[in-house]
Amino acid sequence: MTAPNKGRMVMLLIAGIPVTMVLAATWLWWFVVRGDLDIVELLGTANRGTLLDPPRELAAAELAAPSGTPLPWTNTDLQWTLLVTNHGAECSTACEYKLYLTRQIHMALGKQFPRVRRMLVTDRATSATDLAVATLSDGKQAPPEFGPFLATEHGGLSVLRLDPADWPDLFPEALADARTWYLVDPAGWVMMAYAEDDSYKDVISDLKFLLKNSGD
Repeated sequence: MTAPNKGRMVMLLIAGIPVTMVLAATWLWWFVVRGDLDIVELLGTANRGTLLDPPRELAAAELAAPSGTPLPWTNTDLQWTLLVTNHGAECSTACEYKLYLTRQIHMALGKQFPRVRRMLVTDRATSATDLAVATLSDGKQAPPEFGPFLATEHGGLSVLRLDPADWPDLFPEALADARTWYLVDPAGWVMMAYAEDDSYKDVISDLKFLLKNSGD
């Protein structure tokens, strides 16, 4: 093959790369949409938490304010939610640590901070919950009551109540292990659970991946 012919062949190959990529992407998307290809199973998952299959619809639950007034799920800003649960009359060591951990994770997101919010779901009024720790996870002395603790240490945290009868369906992992907490997607689906051995860095890695791939 002469030098001019080789040059033309190289140019054709270079020009054809974008077309090939577009066609391949179109083909892949078509099979994913049809359900013939599980892209997550094919490529593996990057998540460090435990994906819940199927996810659970918190948005459909009968949520209430701490006072008991009905307060349906709202999320007009389409934020991801770091959700801590506390079942029972005490916020013990596990409860306090989950609140501390999710606060630190939220703060560590930097410019992505506004795209995430924090929520505490309980089964009773805040005034009926005792803070059963003497020292907080950051070394501070604990306030004497749960309400002031939330106000001073966890400003911006949303607190909601959920009937105890709904807990086994929505939060079975947390009922089995009080150290478990959850990630809820912007549509109100509880889609991932985190355990005590999931590291701070791993959770942030999950969140940054999800935020990057879920639009602005």
